[in-house]
Amino acid sequence: MQTSREIELEGHIIDSGIMTQVFDRIMDRGGSFEILEFEVGKHKTDPSYARLTVGCENPATLQLILSDLHRLGARQPTVEDAALEPAEADRVAPRGFYSTTNYPTEVKVRDTWLPVEGIEMDCLVTIDQDHGTAQCLPFSKLKRGAFVVVGEGGVRVYPPERPRETTTFEFMHGTVSSERPSETLIRRIACEMAVLKQEGGRIALVGGPAIVHTGAGPALAWLVREGYIDVLFAGNALATHDIECSLYGTSLGMDLATGTPVRDGHRNHLDAIAEILRAGSIAAAVEQGVVRSGIMYECVRRGVPYVLAGSIRDDGPLPDVITDTVAAQDAIRAQLPGCGMVLMIGTLLHSIAVGNCLPAGVKTICVDINPASVTKLMDRGTMQAIGVVSDAGTFLPLLARALGFDGDAPVYRVSGMQ
Repeated sequence: MQTSREIELEGHIIDSGIMTQVFDRIMDRGGSFEILEFEVGKHKTDPSYARLTVGCENPATLQLILSDLHRLGARQPTVEDAALEPAEADRVAPRGFYSTTNYPTEVKVRDTWLPVEGIEMDCLVTIDQDHGTAQCLPFSKLKRGAFVVVGEGGVRVYPPERPRETTTFEFMHGTVSSERPSETLIRRIACEMAVLKQEGGRIALVGGPAIVHTGAGPALAWLVREGYIDVLFAGNALATHDIECSLYGTSLGMDLATGTPVRDGHRNHLDAIAEILRAGSIAAAVEQGVVRSGIMYECVRRGVPYVLAGSIRDDGPLPDVITDTVAAQDAIRAQLPGCGMVLMIGTLLHSIAVGNCLPAGVKTICVDINPASVTKLMDRGTMQAIGVVSDAGTFLPLLARALGFDGDAPVYRVSGMQ
């Protein structure tokens, strides 16, 4: 005997592809559907509405289908308040807790829909009933006694809609290809950046050491100096090799001017770390005149915050590197409010880490020479992302030139050790 539930969807569910995904999810899990009502918007700005019955012979499978559809914005016509249960201990969530998406989310409490603050994927939702607020919270921040939303009842999400206007993000629309006109696309991204800055928005960059290795450091340093980058997320490697290049003109012992290895250059990155440790911090090294050029130099001089998250394989690390992963997550989250765009260039793991903390509305550009890396970044729930298969040494200089950078202007000036 088949079990069924009635659901409804509303919004730009056709041109955003949501209805197609709904039908696919139902049929892929062996379910069935009957459309009870379907009102299609007559113009591109008009929302559409659908009401349908979803059925399946296995009740457990039906629940899986409904869970899938919930994440696409489907909801039951009659909604009760969300179920709440207290956390029995710090970092211990009640069984069956609601696991968040990065989409805008609301929770029904005492017949009132509360917007969930600080939304990001793979977290919990806690309710402060005294103040009438809902908060997205990672496990590490959950305290004993906090009321946690359990199950998907009384929760509704709003998947991102396809933009109504023609933008770079509609032009790309979530696909990856190495055969796109890169220069045209990069110019459009530059235009989006310029408009965002004029509107007072913030732009973040997640960068890997390939930026320095490929010779794109001067372009990124220029972007920082000219105010196009408002926060830098990276690891020990990017900062280390940027500083190595400033001090010795090399990156991992390779002379960036000639492309040839330097004698004893294999230790240059370690010497760079040692000099920063001697100074006490990257900022102190800049103030003392030890570091006089480069990406980190421009960040310090312009007051651009940076979060350097460490990993097990790090040499040193630099004194500014955060080696506690939970503390690094907190530092990333603290810098994300107000960011309207994030550039992720040449680093898979740090990009995924930042991407997991982003709400779905933040425009995200994923750049990597490996198409599989770009696809993996975009598959982490970032419907708002576009993928660019390109070398960092090609992408960043072209982006900077589109914004006014003179590619011949020296940004790295080898400091030299006294």
